[in-house]
Amino acid sequence: MSNRFPESMDFSGYNAPSRIECEIFDLVIEGSLPAEIRGSWYQLAPDPQFPPMLGHDTYLSGDGMVRALRFDNGHVDFRQRYIQSERWKSERAARRSLYGLYRNPYTDDPSARGKSRAVYNTTPIYHGGRLLALKEDSHAMELDPVTLETRGEWDYEGRLRSQTMTAHTRLDPETGELLFFGYEASGLASRDVAFCVADRNGKLLREEWFQVPYCSQMHDFAATKEHVIFPVFPTTADLARIKAGGVHWVWEPSKPTFIGIMPREGRVEDMRWFRGPACMAYHLMNAHTEGSRVHLDFGYARVNPFPFIREASGIEARPEDLAGGLVRWTFNLAKPGEQWEESVLGPGGDMPRVADRDMLVDYDIGYYQTFDPAVGPPLIAGPVGAGFNTILRLELASGKVARLPMDPRSTVQEHVHIASRQPGHEGYLAFLVDRHDEHRTEMFVVEAAHLERGPIARIQIPLRLRVGVHGNWVPAEALA
Repeated sequence: MSNRFPESMDFSGYNAPSRIECEIFDLVIEGSLPAEIRGSWYQLAPDPQFPPMLGHDTYLSGDGMVRALRFDNGHVDFRQRYIQSERWKSERAARRSLYGLYRNPYTDDPSARGKSRAVYNTTPIYHGGRLLALKEDSHAMELDPVTLETRGEWDYEGRLRSQTMTAHTRLDPETGELLFFGYEASGLASRDVAFCVADRNGKLLREEWFQVPYCSQMHDFAATKEHVIFPVFPTTADLARIKAGGVHWVWEPSKPTFIGIMPREGRVEDMRWFRGPACMAYHLMNAHTEGSRVHLDFGYARVNPFPFIREASGIEARPEDLAGGLVRWTFNLAKPGEQWEESVLGPGGDMPRVADRDMLVDYDIGYYQTFDPAVGPPLIAGPVGAGFNTILRLELASGKVARLPMDPRSTVQEHVHIASRQPGHEGYLAFLVDRHDEHRTEMFVVEAAHLERGPIARIQIPLRLRVGVHGNWVPAEALA
């Protein structure tokens, strides 16, 4: 390789690209791993195989790397492979990067013009018998759930008209339906959004298009048994700027936040829009409907938390601007007006999760992460900068918060919830822990109800895993 990776936050230290494909059989486990935990944990990570063509880029542009930990009868095996996208193959053949700025095809090498830029590096899901790798600027890529080999792009057998599929989907645990959407559905910087539903077997049942007030980075959305909720935050795209070789996203605090709510069994023409002050959120905890009231739970920031977007926008942010509380927004569909009510549920944080059984309905327990300066100094881990160092368990009814802090030299990656077969058991949380002083990674497994007790099992991974974006757990019976 003729060029070095930049000495920037996105490519150095613990964020340095790994570029390692490997298989490790029977990982060392400290503690006791419950035999009932059987299945596979999948995670996607951006991991560029070559330095950026223009000398700089964001962490999020990296080639998709899929990794899996397979749990079976108290044993755990590990596998990690690159997703062999058209972009990955083109660059490997050229032995250099051919693609320019993040989500800007007008900055690509002429040899890459017209070729897919998709990297599939954000979220793995398993639905309809398929393991899919998602990133919100393309269709999904299907992977072999055992070998992790790349099978090919998935567009619902040609039925999906949207050019994009969101990185965050919502599964109805009762019906098995997968709800998802695509923004910039008709192309770069377009206002078109496609709302889609696939049945439990992966057949596309519906696809309805509508327009949002402006082109927004719509990373996540929410659903209840009765409604679908589309947040539109003022991180915006402009086609003229992109064509001129500029950045895809900037933060525009002069624009309001919009929330669109439609009946789940209705049509997009039934969408009702609410409006409020500018803010930003990438991940939503959960939502549920109570009569005419729709409740949406999540954590938000007053500005966009990504340094590369703030830099492009000419905005400096204080730490307090990046850490709003975990809140509930309540929308009363029986009342006129564009406003909502806000109540604080708990301390600020991100990467929220609930148990699968609690999705789309009223619930009492949620899990999320935060950076607590009392634990230790900020450590660079991932695309936002400082990594999380504490996991929280929140009881919504009582407001009780349990905490599991890491040690001062470690950060934590996104957790997943694993259901238990034992009656009355809350289940488990599993998550990667980054050991910055040792340049290696391990996985903690904790009992969700006793988070503060720490791990009951620690799975040793003898290498550094570059910080992933999102992961999901698939039980063994689903994979079978």
